[in-house]
Amino acid sequence: MKELNNLFQNLGISKVRLAKYLGVSRQMVYNYLELDDINKWPKEKKLLLFKLLKVENENDIASIEVSTEYIMDVENRLNQGVKSSSDQESYLDLKGLDKNAQKLIPDIVDLLKDRLKDEEKGKENLEAFTYMYHMLQSMENVPEIKYVFGYFSKTMGFTNVDEYAFDDDKQYIFEGILYTALTLYNNGGASRAKLKESHKRWEKEIEVKKEEQQSRTQQLNTVKFQALAELGYTEINASNAEEVFEKMAEIESRKV
Repeated sequence: MKELNNLFQNLGISKVRLAKYLGVSRQMVYNYLELDDINKWPKEKKLLLFKLLKVENENDIASIEVSTEYIMDVENRLNQGVKSSSDQESYLDLKGLDKNAQKLIPDIVDLLKDRLKDEEKGKENLEAFTYMYHMLQSMENVPEIKYVFGYFSKTMGFTNVDEYAFDDDKQYIFEGILYTALTLYNNGGASRAKLKESHKRWEKEIEVKKEEQQSRTQQLNTVKFQALAELGYTEINASNAEEVFEKMAEIESRKV
């Protein structure tokens, strides 16, 4: 990696421009360059680097002769790559987001793509990311999800342990509870047999919530059909939606 860093310096390629070319954040570039082997880079990023330097593999990097012609050649490919990266950002529609968000989203997308392309764990990762997507959808209504993310960010060393981005007291308490539970889990103090009754109670709670949701959905459908009938409509559309919703609210208020 030392040779690669020296090469970038001789070519006059900054970490910022390299990050734009690779479609990642500047911090991610630093992380890549700190690795002891380029084969540890995500495959897609490694191939982009080889394309930029016009080499077949990592062994060719050591034999590169930096000339004026080579610098101009790399510069042209870099400019074209940065333009393509900008087109990708436009596709992701990052306008209106601050700089931190604009750096974070491409990094997340890039990480997801790399993990989903994994031949051995691609299917498993798809399931995991689907669960993560469900968690993100529910995060506004379940603040503990943010605490879970924070806990593991701290555990993996990405965030300082005394940093609290959310409600200090609640996050602190949740982290303590989660640590206790995971310690019990990892040390073999828990078993399927011991947690059978607890798991059953949890399953029952989920069933009750589903039944309540289904009941509420049926109730809303009934109110919707009644509102349409009273207004003389057969369906909700863009032109009558506001009127129908107001009628639904009025119908529900009659039952109070």
